[in-house]
Amino acid sequence: QVQLVESGGGLVQAGDSLRLSCAASGRTFSTYDMGWFRQAPGKEREFVAAMTFSGYNTYYADPVKGRFTISRDNAKNTVYLQMNSLKPEDTGVYYCAVSTRFTGGRMWSTEKYDYWGQGTQVTVSS
Repeated sequence: QVQLVESGGGLVQAGDSLRLSCAASGRTFSTYDMGWFRQAPGKEREFVAAMTFSGYNTYYADPVKGRFTISRDNAKNTVYLQMNSLKPEDTGVYYCAVSTRFTGGRMWSTEKYDYWGQGTQVTVSS
């Protein structure tokens, strides 16, 4: 079993930056693909970014391309989401997720991921 704990959310103004962190338990973090998703009030959870276990491949949703960067530090069992040029439409609860069952595949699908964090709130004011 893997436990994920997100941190770094907060209230910021449009144009500001935030860095989210997700600390994972377990010894085999470096073998897991990781993802970030978000959920706005009244909307479904949506894909934001993902990274393969090797760190060689990254994936981004179109609305965040060029503004968000996913990274990982396997020595610290942590994945990050650097968010720049934030917009009000980026507001939501951000969740990190881990895929322990297989690597690759549909990185943007919630079905790929079997463990989720509790989420951290990001609010961007205009």
